[in-house]
Amino acid sequence: MNKPKAYFFPLRPQPRKRGKLRLSSKLRSIQLIITLTFTAVTVLIAVIVSFMLYNKFAATAEKNANMNMQQIIEQVNYNLELYVKGMGSIFETAEKQITASPSIDSSLLGERMDTLMSSREDLVSVAVFTPKGKYVVGTPGQNMRLNTQLQSQSWFTSAIKSSEISYSAPHIQNLFKGRYTWVVSISKMIEYKENGLTKTGVLLIDFNFRTIDQLSRQVKLGNRGYAYILDRQGNIVYHPQQQLIYAGLKYENVEPVLAYEYRSYLDESTGEKRFITVRTLAQTGWKIVGVAYYDEIVTTKRDLNHFLIWFLGFVILGVIVLSIFLSWLIASPIRKLERTVKLVGEGDLNTPIDVSGAYEVEQLSRRFNMMLQRIRQLMDQIIYEQETKRKGELEVLQSQINPHFLYNTLNSVIRLAERGKTDEVVTMIQSLSKFFRISLSKGKNMITMQEELDHIRHYLVIQSFRFKNKFRYEIKAQDEVLTYQTIKLILQPIVENALYHGIEMMPDEGLITITAELQEGMIVIRISDNGLGMNQETLKTILSGGKTSGGSGVGVRNVNERIGLVYGREYGLTFESEIEEGTTVTVIFPAVRAQEGPEEGKEESVQ
Repeated sequence: MNKPKAYFFPLRPQPRKRGKLRLSSKLRSIQLIITLTFTAVTVLIAVIVSFMLYNKFAATAEKNANMNMQQIIEQVNYNLELYVKGMGSIFETAEKQITASPSIDSSLLGERMDTLMSSREDLVSVAVFTPKGKYVVGTPGQNMRLNTQLQSQSWFTSAIKSSEISYSAPHIQNLFKGRYTWVVSISKMIEYKENGLTKTGVLLIDFNFRTIDQLSRQVKLGNRGYAYILDRQGNIVYHPQQQLIYAGLKYENVEPVLAYEYRSYLDESTGEKRFITVRTLAQTGWKIVGVAYYDEIVTTKRDLNHFLIWFLGFVILGVIVLSIFLSWLIASPIRKLERTVKLVGEGDLNTPIDVSGAYEVEQLSRRFNMMLQRIRQLMDQIIYEQETKRKGELEVLQSQINPHFLYNTLNSVIRLAERGKTDEVVTMIQSLSKFFRISLSKGKNMITMQEELDHIRHYLVIQSFRFKNKFRYEIKAQDEVLTYQTIKLILQPIVENALYHGIEMMPDEGLITITAELQEGMIVIRISDNGLGMNQETLKTILSGGKTSGGSGVGVRNVNERIGLVYGREYGLTFESEIEEGTTVTVIFPAVRAQEGPEEGKEESVQ
């Protein structure tokens, strides 16, 4: 291919005295200006050293603060583990006494339960229930309330489902009259003796939640830091700002917490940097989460930051005057050049650049003027070539009608005539006539959806004669769609592909379905067949320009190209296909009525 010729139009230099030019260029050399600004390097060095020190000390302070927080949470975790172990020991003691007792209602067992209740202040109640929720025995003086819905409470259902000790989330215990205590319930299925028979039941021991609450409230992680507790399901067991959580005024991102049993990480989900430390209680599965705010735990950073600000302030003050002068000296001609270049960037290629200043800037403006002149020449040439190319492409796209279709159709008419099937010959010729009448459309390129659907209907009528009993077709369209306009001849190549590459080789009867709908201001046409389908590799190449194994795909790509040229590249064809299942082609373009549509000249002007 011949390379395009390049034309250069040198500017005629203005006459100058050589000696004066040399002296002026040296005095205004950008190299000299850069040398004079060398003092600014001291500021840069000071900034680099300061930031290195800052990052070093800040990282150390952050690490120490993080370790301190982890130690605090570890201590809280240890204290709660001890407390929970104590709760478990009390429960095991009560279980052993009830199991070993010859009768659940013996007075000796009652005395032992009284002794157990008086041994700890945080014990609220002890009781045994049948699996059906009937009260068996418990702390003396307890009277059951009615309608407690005992069998639906979490501690009861957990004990029924599991043979292990179950720890409930904090809740209001409403089983007994006159008591509405905030407790943590421990429950388990046990065996006991009653009237000489061994029975099973649920042992319940309620511990006052106040002790856990007090242990958690003692955690101090800065002025705003706190700790909270989650159960296995992510429900909040304790939170110092629980009311705000329930009211939706505060949010805790618990998903990363539930994924790990032991973890420390930096969280920014709430818009602030926070250090999060997670520890897990082995007995209950509760997670203790420590939250410390980044800006509080690294106070050393702020002190170091203040020092660096003062240090840099004194350094910058020493060179501020020189910096202002040099920046003005360098930036003034460059700003002028930038303003002119901006006009050029906005499309004004006729703007000349005349910038005086540093020698290099002045030479740059002259070279830029030469470049603009060359760009104008090249753009005129490119515009002409692109218009010519686009005009040719559209002419090819719109004129591609498969000549084999007409040849095969006429052969089919001849065969029908030879067999004496006059009615079918008339029907086929009428469909062929209407098919080409709509194809020509008096030279118009935009037709109504009614006409486009009639065109594809005539095409399918013709093909149904050629492929007798090979396929059926259905065409469905919303009434309001028919009055909108479309580019003509966009359905025939797609249906032709479905017929020849999807249905023709099938042993069974094929089905082609065409639907047209109006959806959110868009015309959506779907062409579906139950043919052989396409693999993923064919789908990827069908619109990319590559040749597919079943054919070139030129007609389908032409349709997609025409829609893109008229409506924009965001509209066109999409494919869905499965081997042995069939193919669905979706055509999408804006819904525009004939009087509002894009001017036909968009295609006519390039024909």
